[in-house]
Amino acid sequence: MEQNAYAVILAGGKGERFWPLSTSRTPKQVLSLFGGRTLLAMAVDRLKGLLAPDHVFVITSAELVAVTREAAPILPPQNIVGEPVGRDTAAACALAMALVQARDPQGVLAIVTADHIMGDLEVFQNTLRQSFALARREDVLITIGITPTFPSTGYGYVDAGDVFATESGITFCRARKFVEKPNLATAEQYLAAGNYYWNAGMFIWSVDAFSRALATHRPVLHTMAGRLAPLVGKPEFPAALATEYGKLDKISVDYAIMEPSRNILMARGTFAWDDVGSWPSLANHFPADASGNVSIGQCETVDAAGNVVISQGRLTALLGVRDLVVVQAEGATLICPKERAQDVKKIVSLLAGKPEYRHLL
Repeated sequence: MEQNAYAVILAGGKGERFWPLSTSRTPKQVLSLFGGRTLLAMAVDRLKGLLAPDHVFVITSAELVAVTREAAPILPPQNIVGEPVGRDTAAACALAMALVQARDPQGVLAIVTADHIMGDLEVFQNTLRQSFALARREDVLITIGITPTFPSTGYGYVDAGDVFATESGITFCRARKFVEKPNLATAEQYLAAGNYYWNAGMFIWSVDAFSRALATHRPVLHTMAGRLAPLVGKPEFPAALATEYGKLDKISVDYAIMEPSRNILMARGTFAWDDVGSWPSLANHFPADASGNVSIGQCETVDAAGNVVISQGRLTALLGVRDLVVVQAEGATLICPKERAQDVKKIVSLLAGKPEYRHLL
């Protein structure tokens, strides 16, 4: 097991693009869609053998603490911490640092997420292991970039520069810049260039290095972490957390810390990776029939092709339709073209403004 190394799994998202199955009460990371296992449970399992269970934390929303503990029973209950309000990933990373600092001021930690699917787990663990070792030695902030396999418009990218080091098969490059989700033409250029990698949203750094970065680029988060760390595990912690979060603006760690910092390294991630960002991407992990239909649950088709169907506890029948997403849930049904699946959040926003539907969100 890695000594003085920790992982913090971010699991506070609502997974709105997976509505109507994913809701504020049962977000996608706790849905049992993968052979009865949740994405959160799979995230915890990926760390087995690398870190002891008490070195793994989960940050979720306050209302999801109970369901998260049920989904990750191997973890100590006190290691699952609920944010009183969502303030995006910069706040969550600062809270993660405070949790680790309270346990081990010399610690190194990995920020990983609860809604990814990965393969080649030995390679993934070795990537973390070598990143921990480098973060112990150097004043660096490490991000993981995934070698792209197609010109994705759904991911941000990291522009990788010169090689900084190669450790036990893992290559670390200096990160030149982070870029937002591109259009298709730009994504094709990135793929052809060979030095752009998918931004996986996973990070490794020491408590010291990240504390310095917060102090330089986001002092309000540095102050928050300093106030919270001495209170971790004490009765005063929840009230202090609520007070501190109430002062914060929403901002991602990419904008707040990674983009303005000059000591960023990118570990080349050569393991299989998918952030499962929409219903069609989920379908990539299930077998299709001869007509390209992917179904989870009871589904029958006639002259239908290329559809994604999730139908639990009832029969869904498709006749003469192509390239649709059809999701049956308790009290709601979603039907949309696969090409519009990224826009499901627009439906969620619409329903949020109608009191009669809020119980479905």
